[in-house]
Amino acid sequence: MKISLCIPMYNETSIIADTARTLVDYMTAHFPGDYEILFSDDGSTDSSADVVRGLDLPGVRVVGYEKNRGKGCAVRTALLAAEGDIVMFTDADLAYGTDVIARVVETFEKNPASGMVIGSRNLSADGYEGYTPLRRLMSKVYIRVLCFVGGFKLSDSQCGCKAFRRDAVHAIFPHCEVDGFAFDFEAILWAQKLGIRITEMPVKIINHRESKVRVLRDTVKMLGDLRRMRKRIAKAKV
Repeated sequence: MKISLCIPMYNETSIIADTARTLVDYMTAHFPGDYEILFSDDGSTDSSADVVRGLDLPGVRVVGYEKNRGKGCAVRTALLAAEGDIVMFTDADLAYGTDVIARVVETFEKNPASGMVIGSRNLSADGYEGYTPLRRLMSKVYIRVLCFVGGFKLSDSQCGCKAFRRDAVHAIFPHCEVDGFAFDFEAILWAQKLGIRITEMPVKIINHRESKVRVLRDTVKMLGDLRRMRKRIAKAKV
């Protein structure tokens, strides 16, 4: 079984070399010869892509495009270019650590009918460990509001750690159009529309850095995106 790990990146020169080396060491130890790591450059204006290429690490390649479009586009580009039987994406800062990769694979093995695995910070008591009380509250309220509007029963639709079987990737993502942060919702809506089973898996934040989500502005935008998405996908014929 081949594992594809997809990392969206935008102006990440301060961390991306360490991330690439850490991932190659982990994947070589746990999935020797059966992995690839795709760094998806979201039109970075720094030298992120060149840094990764210059490392010349085994199993690593760079995909992407010149003009910044958003995390959703970067993730979609990498997922559709991936060749693995299981295709996973996580953030460039490895917020959920590296052990989460093997746990994703184990979750698929224990749930053979599932086509999609979603990490959730709300399934264990330590999922938000290290968050300030205010940030924890804001994150939980943000997720609940969006899930209510979206009609989801998932506990953490916005976790930056999700994985798919290859056939699910190619069923879901050719339909996807959202380039911004609402791309997670679009993928979930399409999975539900297509009857793809979703399994949640507890995760914990290991590495903390400032969120790029601006809660008030991005929530308003995402609510609008979500309403439009629901209408468009409900009307779609598959």
